[in-house]
Amino acid sequence: MRSLFSISTLFTCLLAAPAVAGEIDLGPRPAWLVSQMADSPLKEKLKSCLGQPVKRTQFSISHRGAPLQFPEHTEEGYRAAVLMGAGILECDVTFTSDKELVCRHSQNDLHTTTNILATDLAAKCTAGFTPAKGDDPASADCRTSDITLSEYKSLQGKMDGGNKKARTVADYLQGTAPWRTELYGQHGTLMSHREAIALFKDLGVKFTPELKAPKVDMPFEGFTQAEYAQKMIDDYKAAGIPPEAVYAQSFNLDDIRYWIENEPEFGKQAIFLDGRRDLDPMDPATFSPSMEELKTMGVNTIAPPLFALVTLEEGRIVPSAYARAAREAGLNLITWTLERSGPLSSGGGWYYQSITDAIDGDGKMLEVVDVLAKDVGVKGIFSDWPATTSFYASCMGLE
Repeated sequence: MRSLFSISTLFTCLLAAPAVAGEIDLGPRPAWLVSQMADSPLKEKLKSCLGQPVKRTQFSISHRGAPLQFPEHTEEGYRAAVLMGAGILECDVTFTSDKELVCRHSQNDLHTTTNILATDLAAKCTAGFTPAKGDDPASADCRTSDITLSEYKSLQGKMDGGNKKARTVADYLQGTAPWRTELYGQHGTLMSHREAIALFKDLGVKFTPELKAPKVDMPFEGFTQAEYAQKMIDDYKAAGIPPEAVYAQSFNLDDIRYWIENEPEFGKQAIFLDGRRDLDPMDPATFSPSMEELKTMGVNTIAPPLFALVTLEEGRIVPSAYARAAREAGLNLITWTLERSGPLSSGGGWYYQSITDAIDGDGKMLEVVDVLAKDVGVKGIFSDWPATTSFYASCMGLE
């Protein structure tokens, strides 16, 4: 069996030179998605691009690396995303017990995204493993803030998931969703925020860090929310990364406003993630703050989930009232997350909830992307498999 070192070395060799079209390898998925499409001018256009050179594009934003097949927020996943043409990579940022920043989707997901429960560090978890019993599911709660950076770096990344029916730790760690894969193992290399910055810089891509909401009370041992937001930006300044290469994100509007006020060169292209579950994309009364109010605050870019930007009109996928209002207010749009929650034929989860009636399989995947790009006017799409968005953007000549 090929070792992790050899896989990582292979990616390093493939991506060591400056990014050019010949280094991008989309693999078979884009061609398969095109083959699933109903006959249409769009399908013919996309077919004409199969096998053609592909350029790296900022339209293609890597969501946590390439977690459709690689453990999220790992070096291996990030390298795979760049190999597939992603022009912007994401590090979700949270902190350890010694207040160091690391790449992890949530402060409290170590029990599902790493092997911590199978190590001695399990004893430091906020809540250790509890096996399933009767109607009670198996559970655990392991946080980055439970351990130091050094301890964090000793862990191995795995595909996100936990077996809720598990009676043992070994069974609990085998919780990968069926639309993902264990083909590349459960040995991903975890990264600190600073290490991710250095890697992304070497790979020649831009940066979109997301400041994650703490799962502990703030201040945390004197570490305030403002200090947390500032520390993330300081890591880019220390690495000599120009502000125009960084797209800082947060679901917390106060974080965005902090950057606008205190780090205006970074703040002017910070991304407000709009994740309100009560949002009705066709009812402007639920857009609070309003698009105009956000613009007045200095917000220039917002990123809602896919469902907020499209709706159905006589069976066609069209821009929502939310999308139209954002554009009218002069806001840039980015959206999340393509290929995140399973096949479109099964509904694709919350991300696609408003267009599931129009979806009869993954043949609609690139049609949704086309509407988002051409009709909604999004500047980029987060994807769990960047080859899909890279293929579309390169075919259509997007930046």
